[in-house]
Amino acid sequence: MRMLTKRIVSRPVGRSTAVVVFALMLTALPAARAAAAGQHEGVINTTDGVAIHGYDPVAYFTLGEPTEGSARFSAEWDGAEWWFVSAEHRELFAGDPERYAPRYGGYCAQAAAQNRVADVDPELWTIEGGRLYLNYNARFQRRFLSDLAANIAAADSNWPALRAELRAALSQ
Repeated sequence: MRMLTKRIVSRPVGRSTAVVVFALMLTALPAARAAAAGQHEGVINTTDGVAIHGYDPVAYFTLGEPTEGSARFSAEWDGAEWWFVSAEHRELFAGDPERYAPRYGGYCAQAAAQNRVADVDPELWTIEGGRLYLNYNARFQRRFLSDLAANIAAADSNWPALRAELRAALSQ
């Protein structure tokens, strides 16, 4: 199977990176609390209730690139609102959301491989084995791709406990 990735562009990282990650996670917590009530993934990374920063998850597969969706073409799934570029994409997603939704609840794949949780940049993506993986920044994307199979295996192993920790934190 062919792997699709976004070209990595280096970005300077300042000392405030940890603060930004923490702030982004705090903005995702209220919406994730609503998603924690026993659904498939249980905790979807959202901003103002919208998954993957409003990007269309189907577009990665059909258009081969990240594309911002529209609230005009939205659907609810797993406690989050998902935006799409067209009614056709919305219907494809509704027919098989697990196929199109990013792994690990839309949180960073490399962070999950390291047994952590981080927000994502929807422009940093990979499709492997028919699944969408998103990453936080170019450095995490490079690490994730450097040993893709091992990182996916580690993230798959870590995700159930990470999801449980998120649920516990949100229920307090």
